[in-house]
Amino acid sequence: MNRQNSLFPGWGALALVRRNLLVWRKLLLPSLLGNFIDPLLYLLALGYGLGHYVGRMEGMPYLTFIASGIVASSAMNTATFEGLYSAYTRMAVQQTYLSLLATPLQIGDIVMGELLWCAVKGAISAVAIVLVAAFFGAVDWAWAWLALPIILLTGFVFGAMALAVTALSRSYDFFMYYFTLAITPMFLFCGVFYPLHSLPKLAQMLAGLLPLTHAVLLLRPLLTGHLPSQVPLHLAVLGAYGLFGYGIAAYLLRRRLLR
Repeated sequence: MNRQNSLFPGWGALALVRRNLLVWRKLLLPSLLGNFIDPLLYLLALGYGLGHYVGRMEGMPYLTFIASGIVASSAMNTATFEGLYSAYTRMAVQQTYLSLLATPLQIGDIVMGELLWCAVKGAISAVAIVLVAAFFGAVDWAWAWLALPIILLTGFVFGAMALAVTALSRSYDFFMYYFTLAITPMFLFCGVFYPLHSLPKLAQMLAGLLPLTHAVLLLRPLLTGHLPSQVPLHLAVLGAYGLFGYGIAAYLLRRRLLR
């Protein structure tokens, strides 16, 4: 089989991460400002505004409760945008992927490199929220450092799902279906803004099948000074989504680029 067709990544994935980092460096300041300003608005509007009426939730101030949920959703949103819009630009508009295939890189390198970059971008956004939340005293640093691997895994998972959609898309407009049918429902119903047990039983079961639910259930305890429960289950679900997403994205991207 032609080496370009290989779906298994090699060290070339890290070269692609470095390439994306060098390009992103030109937009470093506005990107970082956005990462701080957006969570600040969320925390002020919802944590303080709505939190004034909600009071405490799950034994903690609502500001603390929602801050940990927004960390997970921010990793999801940032990785999704990177895996959709930025990746589509590189794939279809700039033809970067075809240029990369003219080098020793293979399909697996491109896909893994993009997903690692999605994980890094998601982590940058999420860590910015952790810092803002810490400024307001909404994060417990005792276990917060353990949240970083979960944040990176969350970014990888949603980057993989987004890249699979990108490989199928024929225009930017197609992404609205994915946001409407997948990302927005997860943002609203996976425990970011309220505990899952407040939902009907069927909705709780459906939410339990979605990756953001498990990211929230891992990150919220860690960011509030507790050890999460059912860690193997949550990691298994996230890992399954990540592996399956990688496989589908690699297969679809190979079919699109090398047909």
